[in-house]
Amino acid sequence: MSQTQTQYRKPRHRTYARNRGRNNVGYHLSEGDGVYFLKLVTVVLLGTLWLKLAIPMEWNGIIVAAFPLGTLLALVAIRLFEKNQLDRKIWFAVLVIVTILSYFVPAGIVI
Repeated sequence: MSQTQTQYRKPRHRTYARNRGRNNVGYHLSEGDGVYFLKLVTVVLLGTLWLKLAIPMEWNGIIVAAFPLGTLLALVAIRLFEKNQLDRKIWFAVLVIVTILSYFVPAGIVI
């Protein structure tokens, strides 16, 4: 390169790890195993909470025998408390699977 080309070149920014702050975009605090397990247990327990009716109701031609009360609470809690989008997707997947499986199990609150 000639000298005229090098004098117009902008200096590159240094991206060493020691220069990165905690507020940078790529920085992610990992949570402990106990916190992750507590969240997992909470999501599973909320997914199993169904409000089942002793006498099924009919609403617009649809028979309603149960209402997933815990699933709705868990959806709101996950949306409010989980900041990482990838973790939210994992919790939503676990919640849907547990909710579907627990519908067929004789568990829940019967009114």
